[in-house]
Amino acid sequence: MKLNPDNKLDVREVLKDLDSYRPRRKGWVWRQQIENHEIGSFVYQDTSENLNHCVPLPAARAFGDIDPQCDMVITTEIASGRFEDDLRRMRMAAWHGADHIMVIRTTGQSHIDGLIEGTPEGIGGIPVTRKQIRATRKALDAIEDEVGRPINFHSYVSGVAGPEVAVLFAEEGMNGAHQDPQYNVLYRDINMHRSFVDAAEAKTLMADAAILQLDGAHNANATAKEAWKVTPELLVQHAINTAYSRAVGMPTELIALSTVPPTAPPAPKLRLDLPYAVALRELFDGYKFRAQQNTRYIEADTSEASITHVLDTLISRLTCADIQSTITPDEGRNIPWHYNNVAAVNTARQTLMGIDGITQVLQLKREGAFSEQVRELKERAVLFLEEILEDGGYYAAVASGQFVDQGYYPERKGDGIARDPQGGDGAGSVIPRAPDYGAPVCSHFGTNRYDERDGRLCADYGGCTLCDPTKIQYIDELDPEDNVEVRLQQTLAHRQQGLVRPEVERHGDGIVCVTLFVPESPRVAEAAAMEMARRMGLHQPEVISRRLMHPSEGSVFEIKGRLDATIRVDELQLPAYPAPLPESEIEDWVRGRNIRLVAATVGEDEHSVGLHEVLDIKHGGIEKYGFRCHVLGTSVPVERVLDMAQSEHAHAVLISTIVTHANVHARHMQHLHELAKQRGLRERLVLIAGGTQVTDELARKCGLDAGFGRGTTGQDVASFLVHKLREQTTT
Repeated sequence: MKLNPDNKLDVREVLKDLDSYRPRRKGWVWRQQIENHEIGSFVYQDTSENLNHCVPLPAARAFGDIDPQCDMVITTEIASGRFEDDLRRMRMAAWHGADHIMVIRTTGQSHIDGLIEGTPEGIGGIPVTRKQIRATRKALDAIEDEVGRPINFHSYVSGVAGPEVAVLFAEEGMNGAHQDPQYNVLYRDINMHRSFVDAAEAKTLMADAAILQLDGAHNANATAKEAWKVTPELLVQHAINTAYSRAVGMPTELIALSTVPPTAPPAPKLRLDLPYAVALRELFDGYKFRAQQNTRYIEADTSEASITHVLDTLISRLTCADIQSTITPDEGRNIPWHYNNVAAVNTARQTLMGIDGITQVLQLKREGAFSEQVRELKERAVLFLEEILEDGGYYAAVASGQFVDQGYYPERKGDGIARDPQGGDGAGSVIPRAPDYGAPVCSHFGTNRYDERDGRLCADYGGCTLCDPTKIQYIDELDPEDNVEVRLQQTLAHRQQGLVRPEVERHGDGIVCVTLFVPESPRVAEAAAMEMARRMGLHQPEVISRRLMHPSEGSVFEIKGRLDATIRVDELQLPAYPAPLPESEIEDWVRGRNIRLVAATVGEDEHSVGLHEVLDIKHGGIEKYGFRCHVLGTSVPVERVLDMAQSEHAHAVLISTIVTHANVHARHMQHLHELAKQRGLRERLVLIAGGTQVTDELARKCGLDAGFGRGTTGQDVASFLVHKLREQTTT
């Protein structure tokens, strides 16, 4: 299966011969750091290899469209509930630099005591089935070929069916997974004995398949009322999980600690979070670290979440992190949307590239108050561990509610999560193994009647599914109505008919988001915003974010709703831009013809950056092709522009108009056209306008030959000029 950047991902190709698909590699892959990496005009210190295909950051346009890739693995988390929709999102995320794709398993699936087959959409989230995993891994194979970098696929080995899920993951080439028996106990109320017995088996399977393990200790500070006070416990939870993982045979290099800074502004974040980050990394030197934003503080405001994300990423770089996880602000309002996944990835990579090499110029103070904070955290954690041992061990500590207590240890509030060692899901289900127990797969912890032969423990019975994938029983679908083939029928029908609907979660879901400022008190403003959304034609409108600007002056709202608008592609009036000509063809035609242009920012507008981007040779503008550009500057009257065009015998006029108050940009364009007609210049001058709010349609409506908006390059404008001037020459 091979992807073409100009074509959509074809889910039918992914599903084709899926029963015979085998993962081409197993195990986790890290980025390889490149020091002194020369990219464009810069030399980077904390980068990895460039991508074959990518979408550079917006500002890259000013730097030759470079797209340096940081040295950390970058995560995106996906949970739309339909894997066929997630595949397109994964492709988008990979083009923006993500190489760790996490698929969030359902809460309900933690309590199902076996593997799921088919497509049980009813339990919410992503039901992790063999088909979903296999289809995703197959699509990721093609996506990683397209971008030119390995992509790690990740989900959860948790719940009552942990060992069975671990076997599934090992068989299907999963690269990373969460596995933490404490998470099962504290947050899923799964029986302690069952959770730790299952964990031994699951961790063994993961280790043999080289699956990177992430723990779930970070959930404590996402749950605690005052998360900055739970930091000693976080260190303790990491210690218990890493010690248990090592005890069952998992190598250090496959153990990653899921670390989350415990605070967010307006708390004094760096002063609280940096000592914790340093203490964690010093105590667990030699392990891997996955840094993640704290979901506890993610409200519905995207800018607030992004700013905290930037600060969290700064902490990752000032200390260390092997994986920089990204969380979308949708955590606080709805299922993650396509573009917010990408926005979260871009927040991380923009921050990391912006602070490239920061550890070479900044160093954390290792004495004074900072050092004392680090030491104190370690001491509190050690005392916590000693108390657990004195009180009878981990089970007793959980039973007495010592975990996720809101006190700053050794202070106690008495409000921790308490679980009964004899209770919970799966209680009483641990059965002692018989002396002659035979393990069904080679990767196995504990008693096994089979001896190793020919390097395998399964040779006596002809091989297991881990050694012989042909023995895997692949079940396609069980539900005749709820399956991917049925869902694709509508998707494919729309595509064949050329129909397009907006979407943010699933294909053609029709969901849109609008932003409104309403100048009233909060209650009145919200009611008015909802009514405005309904009058826009949005069905089932819902406020997903509100930010107060002033109690009496107004509030800003983001409202989502469903827009029942289906567009036919073949009925769209597309801008009449000619395809950009090859640069060599532009230059060959322009050189020697003495093509003269007059350009200016008109009216009372002082903006000039965009105009120079299009014109200046320094920025790859049209001067490099041989156009002779006479630039008059900013705030130039239209009359003066035409005066200069007449005296210079110019072939074309380019005006930039950014300011749009009272529709002044349209008035400038109309004035240019009308004045050129009055002076008898209109027939011989090519008139072009550009600006952030200029469109080709608007410019032509105002009488000009073309309009260029955001993202315009010198090559775009030069191509149009050559096409237009050729026409004038031939006529």
